[in-house]
Amino acid sequence: MNILIKPIVTEKMTNQAADHNRYGFFVEKRANKIQIRKAVEEMYGVTVESVNTMRYGGKNKSRLTKSGVLTGKTDSYKKAIITLAEGDQIDFYSNI
Repeated sequence: MNILIKPIVTEKMTNQAADHNRYGFFVEKRANKIQIRKAVEEMYGVTVESVNTMRYGGKNKSRLTKSGVLTGKTDSYKKAIITLAEGDQIDFYSNI
């Protein structure tokens, strides 16, 4: 199971990384905090202090088209906020 799906690179998460040494990731919905901690430590070679997770349910969406109303649902997902130990850092832009 691939635990880490992708990092969250937004203005808010960039400020969290600079101020509080916190990084965000979209993670597999069935992954627990221990698995997320292990995956981050193996992938980036850092020490994780804490892991906070949030689960988001999908929302119902609809739109009007020429052929009528189309309805659907967005995907649900799980987000993890990782706090690293003092002195550790993750650089998402190093492989560009």
